[in-house]
Amino acid sequence: MTAELVRGQNHPLPEARLEIRVSAGTPIVAGATLGDEHGRVHGVEWVAHPGAPTLPGIEVPKQAAADHRLAVDLDALTPSVHRVTVLLALPFGNGGPVRFGAVAAPFVAVTGLDGAEVASYTITDLEAESAVIALELYRRQGAWKVRAVGQGYAGGLAELLTDQGLPQAQQLAGSIHEAVAHGLARSVAAPPPRLPDADRPRQTATPAPGQDQTHGGTTPQGLPGNTSPQQGHQPTSPYGTTPPYGAPHDDTLPGHASAQHGVPAPTDPSAGAQPAASTAGGPVNYSHPGRQTTAPPPPPPTAPPAQPGQPAQPVAGDATGWSMEERLYNQVWGMFEDLARTTAAYRSAVDFAESRMEQELDKALSDPRSRIGGQGDAAREAARAKHAQLVDQARAALDRDLAQLGAEADVVEPALPPAYASWDNPVWHGYRVPMEIPMALRLGDLHLPESEDVRIPMLVRLPLERGLWIDSGRSGSRDPLADSDELRRLALDTAVALAARLLAVYPPGEFTVHVVDAAGAGSSALAPLVRAGVLAGPPAAGAVGVSDVLGRLTQRVDLVQMAVRGGAADALPPGFDTAEQLLIVNDFPHGFDDRAVTQLRYLADEGPAVGVHLMMVADRQEAAAYGPLLDPLWRSLMRLTPTPDDHLADPWVGHAWTYEPSSLPPGSRVMHDVLARVAEARRSWNR
Repeated sequence: MTAELVRGQNHPLPEARLEIRVSAGTPIVAGATLGDEHGRVHGVEWVAHPGAPTLPGIEVPKQAAADHRLAVDLDALTPSVHRVTVLLALPFGNGGPVRFGAVAAPFVAVTGLDGAEVASYTITDLEAESAVIALELYRRQGAWKVRAVGQGYAGGLAELLTDQGLPQAQQLAGSIHEAVAHGLARSVAAPPPRLPDADRPRQTATPAPGQDQTHGGTTPQGLPGNTSPQQGHQPTSPYGTTPPYGAPHDDTLPGHASAQHGVPAPTDPSAGAQPAASTAGGPVNYSHPGRQTTAPPPPPPTAPPAQPGQPAQPVAGDATGWSMEERLYNQVWGMFEDLARTTAAYRSAVDFAESRMEQELDKALSDPRSRIGGQGDAAREAARAKHAQLVDQARAALDRDLAQLGAEADVVEPALPPAYASWDNPVWHGYRVPMEIPMALRLGDLHLPESEDVRIPMLVRLPLERGLWIDSGRSGSRDPLADSDELRRLALDTAVALAARLLAVYPPGEFTVHVVDAAGAGSSALAPLVRAGVLAGPPAAGAVGVSDVLGRLTQRVDLVQMAVRGGAADALPPGFDTAEQLLIVNDFPHGFDDRAVTQLRYLADEGPAVGVHLMMVADRQEAAAYGPLLDPLWRSLMRLTPTPDDHLADPWVGHAWTYEPSSLPPGSRVMHDVLARVAEARRSWNR
C-alpha cells in the first residue's frame, strides 16, 4: 500500500533498487546530490544533473520535462554516502515560469522496478521558490528510509547547493542551466531498432555534421545520446503508455503506458497493449500482446520495390499484424516514432552547429594575433558560414524525411477505420455500427513545431485505462486573450465529440454514457447526445442528481470488485448493466460537496479496472479551493485541451508535442448521423 507522505514524514524503503517518478505541470529540471552522514556535499562530483546524469548508484534525466524518472540503486552507492537528496528546479531563461507558486504542485513518488508505489508526496505551499528539495533518502542504523522534505529556495539552485555545503554552488548551478539551455537535454538514447520483418522502407534521419561531429555524443546513426536506454527503465512518450503517450500530462504524452498518459502519447506518452521498447536495447515488438503465440504475418507485398536511390512508395497497412486494423495501428505508431526521431536528429545537429560556432568564435577571440590585420573578422565569418552550412544540411535532411512522412500520411489517412479516422474522413459516410470493439481510439492529432504539416493520429488503446480531463481553463490555450466562456464551450464540445466517437466504435449495448451537468450550463452542447437518445438518462442536475449518479456508479464499482475478487463474476444482480460506463462531468466543481468529490476520486482510481471511466470538463484553477485534495485526481487523468496546445511532454526524446483535438468540420452533420445510427442499432438490439 502506498504511503502518502506529508512534509517531514518518513517511510522505510523495502528494496534497494528504486525509481523516483516526478510529475509537474511544466518542464522542470531534476537532479540529485549525495551527502555524507551530516548531509554535506563535498564536491561537484557528488551531484547528478543533466550535464552529468550518472553517478554510482543513481541516474537522473538529461532533459527538462514535465515528467521524470530517476533510477536509484542504494546498494551501489559508495559507503561514504549516507544521504541522497532529490532536487527540482525551474529552467532558467526559457520564458517559462520562474517560481513554483505559479505552477501546479509537483508530485513525486518512490516506486519499485515493477512500478508499485512505495511512497508519494505532493509538494505544496510553494510560492517564490524556483528550486526545491523534494525527497531525501537516508541511511539510519543500516536501513534506508525516505523523508518528504519540500524545502524551497527563492535563490534557486545556487542557494540550494550552497545550503548543502557545496563550495562551487554558484558555478555548478550556472553549468546546470547552461546544459539544459544548450541542448544537452536532447542528448537521449536512440529508440531500439524494429523487428526485421517489421522494417519498412524509411529514410534514416542523420544530422548534417560530418565526421568531426562529436558534440553531445552523437551516435553513428545520427541520433544523439547514449546507445540504449538504461535497463529497467521504460521511456514514456506522447503516443503510448510505454515507451511513449501517457504521464499525460503536462503531461507526458498520453498513451497507454504511463507516459503513462501523456500526445500526442500514444502516455499518454502513458498500457500493457502498447508496443514497448526492450529494456536491454533489443528490437521493438509491435505484435498484439494477446496474440503472441506465433510471429505475426508480414504485410502483403502490395507496393512495387523502390528504384535504387529513390524512396519507396508508401502503402497503407505495411506494418506487421494479424489484421488490417492492427497493421494500421502499428504503422501509425511507426510514423510517430519516425517523426520523433528525425526531429531529434535535426535538433541535435543544430545544437552541434551552434556549439561548434561558439567554440570557434571563443578560440578566435582568445588569440591576440587574430585581433590584428582582420584575422579575427575572417575567423568569425568562417565560423558563421560553417554554422549556416551545417544547419542547412540538417534542414535538408529533415525536409526529406518530412516529405516521406507526409506522403505516407496522405496514403494512410484515407485507409483508416472509423475508430482511427478524423471526423472529415469519408469513411464516416459509410459508417455501420460495429460488432467488435476496436484496438484503439483516435483522440486527436499530434505534431511538432518543425513539422506543422505532418500530423500523426493520437491513438489510445481500448478499453481506456485512464480517465480524460478536457481542460476548460485558460491554461489549456496558448491564446492569452482567449475568452473564458468560449473555452468552456469548446471544452464541452470536445467532450461530446469524444463521447460520440466512443459510442460509435462499441457494439450496440456495450457502452453506456452518463452526464452530470450540475448547473445546467451545458444543455446546448449536450443536445446531440440527448436528442439521439444515446444517454443512460437525462443529464443529472443539482446536488440530488449529482449524488444519485455518483452513488449508482460507486455501487457498481463495489459490486464488480467484490464479484471478481470472490470468483463469482456470474453472480451479479439480475438486470445488471455489464457495458462499459462513461461518466461525463461538466463544469466541475460546481455542485460537488466533499462527499461527492471523494466519490469522484474513487471512480477515477478504481473505476477503469472494472469498466467505469471518467471524462472531466473542468478548469483546475476553479477547483483550487479544495487545495491539494484534488491533485491526485488531476494526475490520474489524461489532460486534453479544446484548442491546440503543446502540453504533452515526451521524456523519450525531449519533445513537447502539440495536441490538436479532432473537431467536426463546420456545418457537418456527420456526428448527428452517426449517433442516429447508434441509437437505431440499440433499439434493434433490444427488441
